[in-house]
Amino acid sequence: MDIRPQNNPMHWKQRAYRIIFESDTPAGQAFDTVLLVAIVLSVLTVMLESVAHIAAQHGQFLRAVEWVFTGLFLVEYIIRLVVVRRPLAYALSLLGIIDLLAVLPTLASLAMIGSHYLVVIRTLRLLRVFRIFKLGRFVGEGEFIVDALKASRFKILVFLTAVLTIVIVIGTFMYVVEGGKNGFTSIPQSIYWAIVTLTTVGYGDISPVTVLGRTMASILMILGYAIIAVPTGIVSAQMARPTTDAPTFKQATCHICQANGHRDDAEFCWNCGEKL
Repeated sequence: MDIRPQNNPMHWKQRAYRIIFESDTPAGQAFDTVLLVAIVLSVLTVMLESVAHIAAQHGQFLRAVEWVFTGLFLVEYIIRLVVVRRPLAYALSLLGIIDLLAVLPTLASLAMIGSHYLVVIRTLRLLRVFRIFKLGRFVGEGEFIVDALKASRFKILVFLTAVLTIVIVIGTFMYVVEGGKNGFTSIPQSIYWAIVTLTTVGYGDISPVTVLGRTMASILMILGYAIIAVPTGIVSAQMARPTTDAPTFKQATCHICQANGHRDDAEFCWNCGEKL
């Protein structure tokens, strides 16, 4: 049974679906562009509202702007539910959930006025940025990177196992050498220090004071510079290998699961098997 909107080319649901869910037309590309700009501006609004002196002077204006963006995203979400033939399937899909999360934090503030925990919920608005993944033109490049990571996963796993072994051994050694009086109060605490030192982060909350401990720390820091480049080299070598011609991708979006990134020669959706 055909689950797509009616085949009448003038039917408004079919036209709206083509504009909202697909980007292979000028109208669809314009819609994606406007949506992306709105997402960026809404995130900037939230960021500016978190600055104390800006919020003190323009807090009401920024909150009003955020409500305007929330209203627009809510209308967009409702329209998406209307134009698809299976609204529940879309609502439960990854992109549907992200679209809903884009408006829930602001709406939830109506029932939780004054709650400081809303500051944490506010960070969920940043998930709106993931709407750009609907633009399928970058799927080929994304698959190239994912394939390189998959091909390198066993080498990276061996490397991470070796690093984990090093930080456990050196962390335990530092616990024995430095002891609790110098901040190395336990083996886990010492392993934490080893990880911070090996990654050259160097918080400075714990540091060795003995000659032997500082010697080990120096060795670990030098080792860290060498280790950091290893995963990058593994993945880069995999990406540099000659590959067959990369497939091209069409902009068509599945009418059932809204998956995109289909190959040009694909007749069925790679995710749910629906005919394209």
